[in-house]
Amino acid sequence: MLTCWSRYARNLRSLLDQRIFSKIMNLSAAQSFRNNELSPRDLVSNLQSLFNSREPDVLSFISEPNRFERLQKDAEELIEKFPDVKNRPLLFGMTLGVKDIFHVDGFTTQAGSKLPPEELQGNEAASVTKLKNAGALILGKTVTTEFAYFTPGPTRNPHNPNHTPGGSSSGSAAAVGAGICDIALGTQTIGSVIRPAAFCGVVGFKPTYERISRAGVIPLSPTFDHVGAFASDVETVGRVASVLLENWRIGELGVGDWRLGTRDSKPVLGIPEGKYLENMSKEGLEHFQKMCKLLSANYELRYVHVMDDFDEIKSRHDAIMSCDAAQVHKNWFGKHESLYSQKFADLIRRGHKVSSLQSLISARDSFRASITQTMNDNQIDIWICPPAIGPAPKGLDSTGDPMMCLPWTQIGFPAINIPTTKNDESLPMGLQLVGKWNSDEALLAWAEEIEKVVRKI
Repeated sequence: MLTCWSRYARNLRSLLDQRIFSKIMNLSAAQSFRNNELSPRDLVSNLQSLFNSREPDVLSFISEPNRFERLQKDAEELIEKFPDVKNRPLLFGMTLGVKDIFHVDGFTTQAGSKLPPEELQGNEAASVTKLKNAGALILGKTVTTEFAYFTPGPTRNPHNPNHTPGGSSSGSAAAVGAGICDIALGTQTIGSVIRPAAFCGVVGFKPTYERISRAGVIPLSPTFDHVGAFASDVETVGRVASVLLENWRIGELGVGDWRLGTRDSKPVLGIPEGKYLENMSKEGLEHFQKMCKLLSANYELRYVHVMDDFDEIKSRHDAIMSCDAAQVHKNWFGKHESLYSQKFADLIRRGHKVSSLQSLISARDSFRASITQTMNDNQIDIWICPPAIGPAPKGLDSTGDPMMCLPWTQIGFPAINIPTTKNDESLPMGLQLVGKWNSDEALLAWAEEIEKVVRKI
């Protein structure tokens, strides 16, 4: 039985973009379920309708024969576990997409690869267990590029199916962007949360390195891998972060609040001038400059020249990542070399040639210290920068250039993408915010305020 609000939304369907309608209905269903206004059966009926209307266009989920029978059982068990409406956990009834490099009890992990599935199974990811305990309902596994590297799966951009959704967390970003699920898990080793979030018009959050456990996640590069999350807005991704992050600092409003007194303060915003921004496309740079001008009316902006050695930063990242990947895949590659894509096989072979890993790690540490010092010297609280070199490129053979994310991932600083406007081809554009090491709570609080300035609904 639909709520009155839902019936009203249904009557307006012809006036709404299908993607926006999907988001509204999905969130409405979760809230109605939480308040006992929607039964498990009716919740799943609504979710199935949304899924069937949008999923064929974006191909964001791994096929699952009995998805909605399983989901109804999960919803019924959730009601039984938390019968008291007032005491239901933070994410109760919210639907979750899980990138298919996370192990999930009852699901097969394939990691976007052709390897025999029995080679890849493991214990459920700690992050998945935490979200389930917080009341999230797993809608399914989402498509990933092969082993979270560059070889794409079938997923399409929810705003224009002729364009990439980005990667490697392709399915997770596209599923949230299409309004199919409320939240999703992804990972970032170069730009695999922030970039697809920007391409798909959603909020993507990558925490400080290791503040979300990577246990139960098939690694690409343990030195750089981060677990991240997607949602339609900063407030929702903040709720997810409060569940997932280790040593979460509780704010004045209690559990789940991340604001910590920052809401009434304004951060100083740094703009990283130099070789870093030279990677931008003309359209991407013009959009970024427009966002800077918009923010300058409300925030102090400081332009700082950094990363003159950007080419060295890129080379170092590839060397460390390839060395890590070669080690992670040593046994699998030895047995199943022919089942790997050429791109991933080349990555492994480059890793075999790396002989100075410790010196590369030391250089990374120096880079982190240098950026930290620059922020302190210039009293910068947050870097603002592009999440990608431009909007999602046309075609599905590539996931786009991750260079605007690479340095921040390398040093492990927390980052978030905020959707802003769309270009003339209806492709989303975004703005990346990067905070100091271990300043995740402050970054999320400030991002919620900046979102109000830059986001155009």
